[in-house]
Amino acid sequence: MLAGRIAIVTGAGKGIGEAVAYRFAREGATVVAAQRSAEDGDAVVAGVTREGGRALSIPTDVRDETSVEQLVATTIETFGQVDILVNNAGVGIRRTVTESTMDEWDEVMEPNVRGVFLCMKHGIRAMTEQGSGSVINMASVASFVGFPRDAAYCASKGAVLMLTRQAALDYAPMGIRVNAICPGFIDTPMLRYYCDQQPDPDAAWREVLAQHPMGRVGTPEDVAGAAVFLAGDDSTWVTGSTLTVDGGLLAQ
Repeated sequence: MLAGRIAIVTGAGKGIGEAVAYRFAREGATVVAAQRSAEDGDAVVAGVTREGGRALSIPTDVRDETSVEQLVATTIETFGQVDILVNNAGVGIRRTVTESTMDEWDEVMEPNVRGVFLCMKHGIRAMTEQGSGSVINMASVASFVGFPRDAAYCASKGAVLMLTRQAALDYAPMGIRVNAICPGFIDTPMLRYYCDQQPDPDAAWREVLAQHPMGRVGTPEDVAGAAVFLAGDDSTWVTGSTLTVDGGLLAQ
């Protein structure tokens, strides 16, 4: 489905990003795994290669414009093009507005919003030259509804959703599609860590489960399947859209 395409995936070392990288490679894409940890990136490349796919790890800090520029430049130098850009890198901190320090606010907003902006800025420039491309931004159900003690994260994901819609308008005439995936709670190390830090981890996990009418949290592979759709030819007339992958959470 993605044969011959070059895909940059940020935050590819773990969780959703890792699942997207593997799934894209299985669909025939060459994957550029971009994450801060060289070790995590090398592990993804090794795993993809074992499965017969093609991948390259480029350690990247999406908060830093020079690092993002180098990511895109190296991808172009190595493979000649950028067909797909998945902006997945991000973090979360559980704080209310009044609890949040400015450092904590910036810690969330810089990768979640600034990072998406920078990767779009330089990734779309490359796509504009070739007249095509698919950008997939990882937003969240928190783009639509608030969650208690989650001020910076909710704000950041709301910003990602509106940036997606705005950019879709600017770049549609150039053949570039910009869409967002909005996952519910996904079984990743980040979610497990959050539950483990609560006074009653089992109760916290049950509370997370209860928010999903389908009776389970999502898997990274659930999100990867949605990313394949938005990256491929079955979605060539889809732009400025949000694909919610949440087990029914927002339907309640």
